Amino acid sequence: MGRLVAAIDQGTTSTRCVLVDPSGAIVAMDQREHAQIYPQPGWVEHDAVEIRQNIDAVVAGALESAGVTASDVAAVGITNQRETTLLWSRTTGEPVGNAIVWQDTRTAELCREIAGSDGADRFRGATGLPLATYFSAPKIRWLLDHDDELRARAESGELAFGTMDTWVAWHLTGEHVTDVTNASRTMLMDLAALDWSPELLDAFEIPAVLLPTIVPSSGVIAADALGDAPLAGILGDQQAALFGQACFTPGEAKNTYGTGCFMLLHTGDEPVASSNGMLTTVASQIEGMPAQYALEGSVAIAGAAVQWLRDNLGLIESAADVEVLATSVEDNGGVYFVPAFSGLFAPWWRDDARGVIAGLTRFATSAHLARAVLEATAYQTRDVLEAMEADAGSTIDSLKVDGGMVVNDHLMQFQADILDVTVVRPKVNEATALGAAYAAGLAVGFWESLDELRSHWAIDRAFEPAMAEATREAYYTDWLKAVSKSTGWL
Repeated sequence: MGRLVAAIDQGTTSTRCVLVDPSGAIVAMDQREHAQIYPQPGWVEHDAVEIRQNIDAVVAGALESAGVTASDVAAVGITNQRETTLLWSRTTGEPVGNAIVWQDTRTAELCREIAGSDGADRFRGATGLPLATYFSAPKIRWLLDHDDELRARAESGELAFGTMDTWVAWHLTGEHVTDVTNASRTMLMDLAALDWSPELLDAFEIPAVLLPTIVPSSGVIAADALGDAPLAGILGDQQAALFGQACFTPGEAKNTYGTGCFMLLHTGDEPVASSNGMLTTVASQIEGMPAQYALEGSVAIAGAAVQWLRDNLGLIESAADVEVLATSVEDNGGVYFVPAFSGLFAPWWRDDARGVIAGLTRFATSAHLARAVLEATAYQTRDVLEAMEADAGSTIDSLKVDGGMVVNDHLMQFQADILDVTVVRPKVNEATALGAAYAAGLAVGFWESLDELRSHWAIDRAFEPAMAEATREAYYTDWLKAVSKSTGWL
């Protein structure tokens, strides 16, 4: 058996390949960004051909960086941006157009039409999800509704649908598959049955022949994904981070700070319904074992707001500069930023919201805006945590964190302060890729058990809350006021 496990992390802004050794250490990584395509306001697309080329490049780059070959790889895992929707020809393997990204809001009117008098919760009982632009089913329906030829090709079985895990798996193995975690984000899978629902397919007018086969998250899926190494793990990115953070038991929670911000709470082997704007989702399934479930709070814009400061406003030269700028002032100067670029996700679910900067005076500077951008991520996380605790009927005493933004000590301290909860940063921050590697390695015996994986997890730093209660609540009250100003724009 090879001495490393490879994880391909196909994310919203880039694609990475990570190589992991038996101790859970990352020994090599290669990464390439891909273009963000904005054809119209509210539309977000990716070029799947560019992403396919990047997959090959980062796999080769990681192997070269580690000084190894494909024969040194024991298994391959995939993790991916979820809900992003792609159709391609089964014959040629070529996409019929760009992928529609999870952030895209072109289906807002369609979602309202499908909801009808039943409202956004029409399918929540079966799927655990509100009817929203976020998920894949409305995107597929939109594509088929806007091109009669495309619908005919879909119904004839000529086309394949996939989220990006399916696209990567097709490229590596030729198999048309998705795992239970990604399938649970399409709005087409029955959460309890773990299978495509004929009723949901009928409601969305989507032909079943378009869909991939649903497989467990950890189990040998296809041979020869990389050399002789099998594809043995698939997890949507946030479920992969939960797995990589070793949150294997009910009550454990993590928050990932990436393009968006995603908190998951492990709830065990039965789905827990939400009445507070959370999503009920599959956390993982190890082959031969019951599926595990989670509550999730999804925030659309977190790190993407820092990119906006850099790319759209030119206030910083690199993402790392935001901490320096933000900490050059003592507080936010009364400035609040609500990053509702694509509406508001959990717990609000308002597709009529748009971004707002509130509380501006002549005193405000670019530094105050930078601070407000960082603080917005922490406030949105509190929105989610309070809703999640209400659904779970319990409190979260500590929160494991990961993702690109957690290297920002100022943000992590403010997060602990505004939550009044200990925030724990692990030594290995690449939890998403690590989770995909763990799922794949577990399937082939590279690691023997969940307990062995848990033993690899270690703390880098714990941030303890230090803010006065009155200050915390004053900040949060003003945040909620700013949120109220962002809704109703459309």
